[in-house]
Amino acid sequence: MISEKLAKGLNDQMNYEFYSAHAYMAMAAYCSAENLDGFANFFLIQAEEERFHAMKFYNFINDLGERVEVDGFTDPNNEFTSVLDAFENGLKHEKEVTRRIYQLADMALDEREHATMTFLKWFIEEQVEEEALFDGLIQKLRRIDQDSNAFFMLENELGQRTFVAEEE
Repeated sequence: MISEKLAKGLNDQMNYEFYSAHAYMAMAAYCSAENLDGFANFFLIQAEEERFHAMKFYNFINDLGERVEVDGFTDPNNEFTSVLDAFENGLKHEKEVTRRIYQLADMALDEREHATMTFLKWFIEEQVEEEALFDGLIQKLRRIDQDSNAFFMLENELGQRTFVAEEE
């Protein structure tokens, strides 16, 4: 049995993962409105991944015999000045997710809750990948600057992105 504090933390993170999906949907909507379907696809896939992450928390909380509590969340940012701005917002968001995961991991470590520490290890590794992905795309977008051919090539590449849930 885990502490009430840790159960609340896990529930909060599950809800934040659902919020993350919502935030990426807003970024996708911005890209779609700008007729940038490849970039929109990137963010739609990102939203799907975040829902997958939320469900990992949902299942883990249930497996622990704890009560899942679904909360509402604030509206995400819907205003972006460019694709680069959307990606910079995405990186900022991922850094917040990382901070929250680390905070949960610290709590699990303090409570010597080994099952939760093991569960969160996957998310810690995932966050390294998420931040690197966003940072890499931001660097590409900055290098591209006004090169419309390179911009089109990157958009086309991101339009090919798919999501496949890994086997557990």
